[in-house]
Amino acid sequence: MLKPIEILVAIVSKLRGPDGCAWDREQTHQSLRSGLVEECCEVIDAIDSQDFVALQEELGDLLLHVVFHSQIAKESGHFDFEKVCATIVHKMIARHPHVFRPFPQLDGTTPMAEVQGTKEILSQWEKIKRKEKSQRTSVLDGLAKSLPSLLYAQKLQSKAANLGLDWPDPSGPMQKVREELAEVEEALNGDNFEEELGDVLFAVVNLCRKLGVDAEGALKKANKKFEDRFRKLEKMGLEGKTPEEVNQIWERIKLMENV
Repeated sequence: MLKPIEILVAIVSKLRGPDGCAWDREQTHQSLRSGLVEECCEVIDAIDSQDFVALQEELGDLLLHVVFHSQIAKESGHFDFEKVCATIVHKMIARHPHVFRPFPQLDGTTPMAEVQGTKEILSQWEKIKRKEKSQRTSVLDGLAKSLPSLLYAQKLQSKAANLGLDWPDPSGPMQKVREELAEVEEALNGDNFEEELGDVLFAVVNLCRKLGVDAEGALKKANKKFEDRFRKLEKMGLEGKTPEEVNQIWERIKLMENV
């Protein structure tokens, strides 16, 4: 009996075939790009809402994209879904020598030394990755340029920290935030105002990282809080009210949340 993943691969192959679906046959890696981004966001929404029924469905939609891209690549002679799976299997075993010690190293080297804690595991991961990607000139070369800027900043800072460019404790990045805010005030009437604001955002992301807070998640929670409060504000009726009156209502909403 075929497994569900084998059936899915066969379905996509059929859809792309001569007797399949015209729409599916027209798709390319580029045409599916926006849909892939959307599916990733829907997976994240399901995770954030802890809706496991939705999460199961959305992960299936995301898997469909992986299979679909693999089928397109197969048709052009580049790779297929089996090779995609083989590549990630190879990568996960090779990058976890502290877990898969019964298995020989895939590159013929001796196992890595014992690691203690997440920090050493991440450091080992980066060392193995640099060896795998020996053609790269920087540990930053593998970062996806299409990442949202907030997430990209987190990745940049984490990569740098893994190589020693880091503060010993959160007081360093906290002071940096203060310094950058002062520079924004100085630049209010200058031409580099946007640059200084960018530096503030970058410094705040670094503070989040040092405190163990996911900056993307923190901002998402702040967005949700603002959205909830604004919806309450709308229900109170804003027509004809002055900005001062609107702000007074806003403050009352905030106070009611803390009661």
